[in-house]
Amino acid sequence: MAPERTVFPTPPELELQVGFVVYQAGGVIPPHRHVPITRSIERTCEVIVVRKGRCEVDIYNDDRQVIATRELSTGDLIMIVSGGHGFRVLEDMILLEIKQGPYFGLGEKEQLS
Repeated sequence: MAPERTVFPTPPELELQVGFVVYQAGGVIPPHRHVPITRSIERTCEVIVVRKGRCEVDIYNDDRQVIATRELSTGDLIMIVSGGHGFRVLEDMILLEIKQGPYFGLGEKEQLS
């Protein structure tokens, strides 16, 4: 379902913001740039969009327990803000992953199983 107005479902203090920005035909977004701001980031948030294929994702809480399993398919989006996650690929898949950088390699990850 498409939103009728601009809305950000993420809380303003979250390290990564996701929103639906809605404008009517003929509207204008004035040219702008974002000024440098120093931010403190304590966790890595991720937005994952399934561009092609199908998978199951297990969502873990901070106590390393699976709390949900969901099937994702082409066009689905998931935002992960805490805990952990793992995927089982059901069909050939391409994911678009958006997260904070820089990426410091596998040393950023802790295996859950």
